Amino acid sequence: MVLRTSRKGRVRPAHSLDHSDRARSARAAHPQVASRSSRDSIASAIGQTGNSQATERRRSEALFQAAVRNFELGARAFQKQNYQKAREIFEKLASSGVAGVAERALVHLRLCERKLSRPSPPPRKAEDLYTLGVGALNSRRLDDAIEYLNKARKSAPKLEHICYALAAAYSLRGDAESALQHLKEAITLRRENRIQARRDEDFQALANDARFKELVFASNP
Repeated sequence: MVLRTSRKGRVRPAHSLDHSDRARSARAAHPQVASRSSRDSIASAIGQTGNSQATERRRSEALFQAAVRNFELGARAFQKQNYQKAREIFEKLASSGVAGVAERALVHLRLCERKLSRPSPPPRKAEDLYTLGVGALNSRRLDDAIEYLNKARKSAPKLEHICYALAAAYSLRGDAESALQHLKEAITLRRENRIQARRDEDFQALANDARFKELVFASNP
């Protein structure tokens, strides 16, 4: 038996090591135990990154849903000819940066400003005709909308948002062939229109049409 001397000179056996001595000996013999906290830290960091990404997705979705609700409020105010209130709502949405909503809000903002301004000469430019067409579309004056939008497209055939609005107008009127034709053109000019059309209520009549599904869900339309 190996003996050692205590602080006061008494000899005690090695097996009587106190708890702190045994713990230090164990750590020295098994250094890998000390790395457990490092592994826990890495796992925690990975978990926090995943949680951060999920939080960001939920935040983006909440912002989009809030923007859609505000857009609907603005549209109702516009239909009631409360153009001042509608303009305030659309002005905020146009500068919100929410994709898909900000662009449409900007169109309605122009409509409100037109209604609140002095009478102007008949529109000739494509954007002016488009603005009037979208206003008629949202008021469900579909014949007027299609007339304005066709004039706008004739003036500027390569503007994707005019083709998209025409597709929506024809869809609401029940003309699937024309709607799909113009939607295909809009997607060809701007692929993001494919994603927007998936959740656009104006295309609800085409939701079960196999051609519509192929067009908006295809990976390479």
